[in-house]
Amino acid sequence: MSVFEHEPRSSLKITLSVWRALFIREALQRTMADRFSWFWMIVEPVAQILVMIALRELIGRIRFIIGAEFIPWMVVGMMTFFVFREGMMRSIGAIDANRGLFSYRQVKPVDTVIVRAVVEGFLKTIIFLIFILVFELIDIDILPDEMLEVIYIWFLSWLLGLGVGLIVSAASALVSEVGKIVRMAFLPLYFFSGVMLPLNILPHDILAYLTFNPLLHIVELMRSAFFEAYKPLSGVNFIYVMWWTLGTLSLGLAMHLRFEYRIKAV
Repeated sequence: MSVFEHEPRSSLKITLSVWRALFIREALQRTMADRFSWFWMIVEPVAQILVMIALRELIGRIRFIIGAEFIPWMVVGMMTFFVFREGMMRSIGAIDANRGLFSYRQVKPVDTVIVRAVVEGFLKTIIFLIFILVFELIDIDILPDEMLEVIYIWFLSWLLGLGVGLIVSAASALVSEVGKIVRMAFLPLYFFSGVMLPLNILPHDILAYLTFNPLLHIVELMRSAFFEAYKPLSGVNFIYVMWWTLGTLSLGLAMHLRFEYRIKAV
């Protein structure tokens, strides 16, 4: 009998049973789709780090970051952005990838999105810990100064990715072009979140608009939690990010609740 055909006694048990089965399914697909799955998950950030080191040498202007070493500074920002990005981007295809499971009434589209985001958050956490361990072994200091604050911001970044992922997954299931537009928007978002280069080199008038981006706040707050001497951009704060997170989660869940039957029928 399929795990989805077994019906526990309560709705909570049903949900937990479905999530457990979906988690195992997603984790196996993500890590064992081919022999190089783990390799590519680690190589992507390594390749970007090497590209940015080479770019820094070519530009010549960005030799150091006040309050932090350039490489740890960049890695912290990159991994913080990645846990948001992967949770959101992979949520777009979660519904179509699991559409065959919707014949079981216990499985809802929102379950597939949440579980896929959980799997991505778990994998990115492991990869980040591997980076920290490797850097410490080669004498590059990247241990956080405020561990609890780092954990909180990391979780907040993942939650924001889940919230946006819920919105985009519902919208793209109804209108397929939405997913394409979101994918195109990620490259400029990568630059304007201050992941690879410090944004304080930009004019103040431009920075005033960039601070509307909640990812910029998350990245800067994470860096300030890792490096005590690092001063984030003026205006970044937790409350702004928390409102964005609560807003996206609420809207995303509401969209899945409102359009559940249309999403299943597409």
